[in-house]
Amino acid sequence: MLLRSSIVFTPLPSPSLRLTKTHPQRLTLPIISAQLPTTSYSVSDNALESKGFTLHRNTDGLNLDHLNSVFVAVGFPRRDPDKIRIALEHTDSLIWVQYNKTQRPVAFARATGDGVFNAIIWDVVVDPVFQGVGLGKAVMERILEELMQKGITNIALYSEPRVLGFYRPLGFVADPDGIRGMVYSRKQNNKKRY
Repeated sequence: MLLRSSIVFTPLPSPSLRLTKTHPQRLTLPIISAQLPTTSYSVSDNALESKGFTLHRNTDGLNLDHLNSVFVAVGFPRRDPDKIRIALEHTDSLIWVQYNKTQRPVAFARATGDGVFNAIIWDVVVDPVFQGVGLGKAVMERILEELMQKGITNIALYSEPRVLGFYRPLGFVADPDGIRGMVYSRKQNNKKRY
């Protein structure tokens, strides 16, 4: 079980605030009940560490060439490392997992958005050698939690049809309430009109 740093306070009504008689410059606050929300992950941070993995929430130590290798291993096109760097500079949240024996990234996910209402999760990858041990779920659970802690509840992602089953247990649905996503396509725009 992981204790979180965010605390939910339930204040008493304001008439309970008063100045003390012995120290009129001090304000006595009512007793406040604090509830520490807990998060239960399918794979805890300790379990990841015991299996030789380290979880990271920033780009410190992230080798972009090695990350690019993971992208290619899962079928993404090879990307220009300078463009990856720029994309990461414009990323609001990211999670990556390093395999300690090789010091290389083996799982990754990132999110961009407006910081308040909407976010899109991108580049969810797990090195094929390490698939099936819970790393994909580990990065997704943590990035979703981070976004929701910011109050962001409209979270989208793009997925290939063959991996939709992975995202459903995490709460993602296709076409909720009949909403259809659309993507701008230059192919469509470049067709000649007769």
